[in-house]
Amino acid sequence: MKSTSALLFASTMLLAAPAAAAGPNVVVSIKPIHSLVASIMQGVGEPSLIVEGAASPHTYNMKPSNAAALQAAKVVFWVGPGLEAFLDKPLDALSGGAKVVELSEAPGIEKLKFREGGAFEAHDDGEESHGDEGHDEEGHKHAEGEAEHDHAAAPEAAAGHDHGHDDHGHGDTDLHMWLDPINAKAMAAEIEKTLTEADPDNAGAYKANLDALNKRLDTLDAKLAETVAPVKDKAFVVFHDAYQYFEHRYKVRVAGSITVSPEVLPGADRLSQIHAKIKELGATCVFAEPQFEQKLINVVIEGTPAKSGTLDPEAGTLEAGPDLYFQMMEGIGTSLKTCLSSAS
Repeated sequence: MKSTSALLFASTMLLAAPAAAAGPNVVVSIKPIHSLVASIMQGVGEPSLIVEGAASPHTYNMKPSNAAALQAAKVVFWVGPGLEAFLDKPLDALSGGAKVVELSEAPGIEKLKFREGGAFEAHDDGEESHGDEGHDEEGHKHAEGEAEHDHAAAPEAAAGHDHGHDDHGHGDTDLHMWLDPINAKAMAAEIEKTLTEADPDNAGAYKANLDALNKRLDTLDAKLAETVAPVKDKAFVVFHDAYQYFEHRYKVRVAGSITVSPEVLPGADRLSQIHAKIKELGATCVFAEPQFEQKLINVVIEGTPAKSGTLDPEAGTLEAGPDLYFQMMEGIGTSLKTCLSSAS
C-alpha cells in the first residue's frame, strides 16, 4: 500500500531526526537587549522580558511575575545597575543559581563617560565641564579616540558577576551603549558565549544565529551612516542625554538635553535656560520620547523656529522580538533625518 509505505517512511524519519534540545530559561531586562538575545536564541527558545510595553527602566517597579521569572531563570542578561537600578536588589535576592551577565562589562564594549551637564555646558565660553572630554571647538564629540575603551576587561567581569555591583564604578559610564551597533555586536558575542556555556547542546544554533545577527548589524551600521549623513551638521536637542553612543558613531550634532536623568524632571529655571540655549545654538529640532511629557518639549520650543520630533531609544512603542533592535535603530535614524531635513 503506497500510502501506508509513505506513512511508515515519514515515521521512521521523524524517529531518526534528533530532537532539538530545549533551551534554558533566560530573562532579559530591557527590550533592546532582549532583541539581541532573542535573535541568538531563535529556533531554540524565547527569552522572557522584564520591562515590557512602553515602560522605562529608569522608572520601573518590579512585578510579582518578574520575581517569579528571576527565580526560575538559568541566565539573566542586563546592562547594569547604573541603568536598571530597580533590578539590583532583586537580582541579589531572587536569582538564586542563575548566571547573571552584566553586558556593560562585555569584552569589546566601547565606553563613553556620563555627561553630567546634559551636553549644554560644554558650549559655554568654549569651556568643558563635568568631565565631558574630547569636544572640539563647537563642543561636539567628533574626535576619534575620545571614548574610554575597556577591551581588556577581566574575563570574570565579562562573563557575569557574583552580585558585587559596587566595585564596577558605573557612575562614570553612560550605559546607553546599545545605541552603537558595534557595541551591540560586542554584547551579542557575550550573549552567544554565555548561552553556549549554559546550554552546550544548542551551541551550533547559537553560533549560526550570532553569525547571521552580525551580518544584519553590519548592514544596519552602513544604512544608518547613509541615512543621517545629509543632516549630521544640524544641531538638535533631546529629552534626556541617552544618545551619546549614536552621536559618537555617526557624528551627529546633539547640542544638549532637557534633562540629564529622566528620573528627575526639569524645573522652570532649567526649561528657561534650555529655551534660551535653543535660540542661541540654532537647534533645528527638539526630540521627545514616548515615555515622557511632550508638553515639556512644547514649552522649550515655543517662540523658536525649532520643530519637534520623537526618538525612542528604549523601543517603548515597538513589539519585543528579534527585529525590534533594527526597527528601533532605523527609527532613530529616520526620525532625525525627517525632522532635521524639514527644519530651516
